[in-house]
Amino acid sequence: MIEEMIGEKVVVDMRSQYVCLGTLTRVDAGFLELKNADVHDLRDTDTSRENYVAASVATGINRNRKKVLVSREEIIAISRLEDVVDD
Repeated sequence: MIEEMIGEKVVVDMRSQYVCLGTLTRVDAGFLELKNADVHDLRDTDTSRENYVAASVATGINRNRKKVLVSREEIIAISRLEDVVDD
């Protein structure tokens, strides 16, 4: 199912206090590759994960990496950025 998201902007919720946003480019057994990615440490702000992601939907992804590999072992959820709701 993750392969269906290749080429799409995604949100990757991590086990840790990190959330990653970017365009999914490749997937293998161990990693996801995101380009034009935002690797955000939630400990650096007072914003919740949900509010940070909602703000990224509204204003765009704040890129701080050209490319990043994300360990699949650290992922708890992945979704298309367009599927994020702010109700």
